[in-house]
Amino acid sequence: MDDAMTFYDFRPRAAKGGGCRGGAPRAGAVAAAERVVAAGGRRAAIGVVLGTGLGGLADRLGAASVMPGHETGWLARSSATGHAGRLVCGLLYGVPVAMLQGRVHGYEGFSPETLSRGVELLAALGVRTILLTNASGGLRPDMRSGELVVVTDHLDFVRRPWDAALEPAEGVAPTPGYEPGLADLALEATRRVDAVARRGVYAFLSGPSYETRAEYRMLRRFGADVVGMSTVPEVVVAGRMGLETVVCSVVTNVARPDAPSLTDAEDVCRMAAAAGEGVWAIVEALVHRAAGRPRCGSC
Repeated sequence: MDDAMTFYDFRPRAAKGGGCRGGAPRAGAVAAAERVVAAGGRRAAIGVVLGTGLGGLADRLGAASVMPGHETGWLARSSATGHAGRLVCGLLYGVPVAMLQGRVHGYEGFSPETLSRGVELLAALGVRTILLTNASGGLRPDMRSGELVVVTDHLDFVRRPWDAALEPAEGVAPTPGYEPGLADLALEATRRVDAVARRGVYAFLSGPSYETRAEYRMLRRFGADVVGMSTVPEVVVAGRMGLETVVCSVVTNVARPDAPSLTDAEDVCRMAAAAGEGVWAIVEALVHRAAGRPRCGSC
């Protein structure tokens, strides 16, 4: 990676048979990327959005620079538990990585276009591959807390114009896409650290309340495996920009409609943090892939 390159020279990933046009981050994201670099940050090859309870993974980056998100002039302050609201730029095995410690949610009162600003900022910093993480409720009776779900599709029960400000890159479908190859890579990575993981479908609800027992039953019948209150707006916008996207959800509680139990935000944070090794294995796998290195069982 060459830091002398123009970091905001965004070129969406080329489609087969042609180039790309459009789908670029908005001017505000580009200006924010300039502020990040001026403050000591750097371009990045890999971008990560760390959901509830996972923010501590950013501490593992080397040569890191940290910037409060609101100081970028682009990211809003989050009020949600477990979301520090910082941008961390650093190195992992020599590959530049940018991590957002948290995100904002619609239930905090933010407009739809605000919810994808983190993804746009990462794209403006040069990211082409992005890992989106979250904490979720498990909907399958055979699930257990701490399990990872590599999301391969979603159900959007909110349906707002997440991508209204962006034109899709040429050759890129306007509907969101999940990269099958990255899902395979993510699952392989979790196995290397003996993390329990599976593929699944994520149901997106607005929140902030947890679902009722009747809603849990409905979501199961609709084919959802996990449920949460984030990530889908980011997936949609990442797809519009032609970014390679992989999503990992940490099951922090399992819905048992006929034997309900109480879960609070602090419980969710603790359980997500405990599942961090599996998520970190996915980050490492993406970094080795970006560097063109073979992966082994010890790295």
